[in-house]
Amino acid sequence: MSVEITMGPPDVDDDAVGPEVAATVKAAEGVLSRRFGAPVRLAEPEDLGGSARSVVARVKVAATPFSLPRTLVVKHYRDGVVGGGAETFARETASCQLFTAFALQERVGPELVAHDAGERLLVMEDLGRAPTLADKLIGDDARSAERSLLGWARSLGRLHASTAGREPDFDALSRRLGRDGEPDPTIRRARAALVELPGLLAERLDVATPEPVAERARRAAKLLRGTRYRAFSPSDVCPDNNLVTSRGVRFLDFEWGCFRDIALDAAHLRVPFPSRWCVFALPPGMAEAMVAAWQAEVRPVWPDLTDEVLLPRLLDAQMLWVWVSTCWLLADEASRQRLPGAEMADAPRQPLALVDRWESLAAQLAPVCAGSAEHARTVAARLRHRFDLGDERLPLFPAFR
Repeated sequence: MSVEITMGPPDVDDDAVGPEVAATVKAAEGVLSRRFGAPVRLAEPEDLGGSARSVVARVKVAATPFSLPRTLVVKHYRDGVVGGGAETFARETASCQLFTAFALQERVGPELVAHDAGERLLVMEDLGRAPTLADKLIGDDARSAERSLLGWARSLGRLHASTAGREPDFDALSRRLGRDGEPDPTIRRARAALVELPGLLAERLDVATPEPVAERARRAAKLLRGTRYRAFSPSDVCPDNNLVTSRGVRFLDFEWGCFRDIALDAAHLRVPFPSRWCVFALPPGMAEAMVAAWQAEVRPVWPDLTDEVLLPRLLDAQMLWVWVSTCWLLADEASRQRLPGAEMADAPRQPLALVDRWESLAAQLAPVCAGSAEHARTVAARLRHRFDLGDERLPLFPAFR
């Protein structure tokens, strides 16, 4: 017999939540009922926004003969949308399956409750209404923002440490679910940037790329190949995909989940969120503290990853991200400047973030490669001129002002 565990009307009001959310709830009821072998009824859906690729909703479990949480989160991939197909569903589902097998204290993502490949639908643990890292960074509490950034760095380190050596498991899970693309979806973009950026810099900024500089960037691409420092990456670790919970920072959104060199993620600690445009600057010393917090978590797995080994790898990853993000902007300036990039209040113009990345790269390169550092400074100066930025500097995240 079904057990009522929440009050309220049993039916979903299509007018209140929209037909897509209502259809998602109905599909989720079917998936859960098939998974557990008895009717499960959901109610009171809350549209969590989702994206162009998917519908995401929080639902209450209204009736079930089983022991289920009071609320769940449902994600339904849309049909006929670029990025909404079998590849991203397979990556996200396999990621959640991998985390669900971990002990609770090791888990840094939501538990998977049920899924259906035919429906391209996942039912997951509800991590609650905790603030995101983005909420902390645009708030007015510097100490809270600092703690959240350090917690994010530690969680990223735990994620890497707990998934080291589990790449065969992830590959088997994701291929069984329909993944047939490259192991890391960023590889194609990074390799394209290495080929295309020198031409774009010459055409758009009148900056030549000396062969030694291009060769150094190509050597950095070793991180895109198999290395011994590989672990799971959510790929998109932007601030709004990280929940700051009482159990630490938890990650959301694994549509591009993959295994890759951990330096490609750790570079986000030094240059905040290089795959995103809605960024500001960190206060002095914050990046170094975050790297140290991350390093403490991964050291038991990779004890040889000392500063002497890690820092050159971080510099290579930083260079790759700067080249990739520059290629994104310059390849199609008009459309790139219209991209949604203001998830955080008063987000600076995209070119200003790009200038900051080149200037930061120049500073990091200066002690080890004068030629590459000079090239980075020249690119930054030409970007300032092209986009009429003058002496404008990238402002701090609002919480630190």
